[in-house]
Amino acid sequence: MGSTQRNLPKYRLLTGIDDSAFCERVSEALELGYELHGNPALTWNGTRGYVAQAVVWTKSGPTPSRA
Repeated sequence: MGSTQRNLPKYRLLTGIDDSAFCERVSEALELGYELHGNPALTWNGTRGYVAQAVVWTKSGPTPSRA
């Protein structure tokens, strides 16, 4: 059975712990051609920070594929 490729959505909300892995995920989306949408959001639970950043696909044509 082969892998099925699907296109990523035009709007994505990336969320996670405020660490370098989250920054890498946002950077990866930008490298694919997504653009930042609005400001990042941050919340703190007293121990750890959690962040969210929206990215959008504004180019004409399909979004990148994922396996």
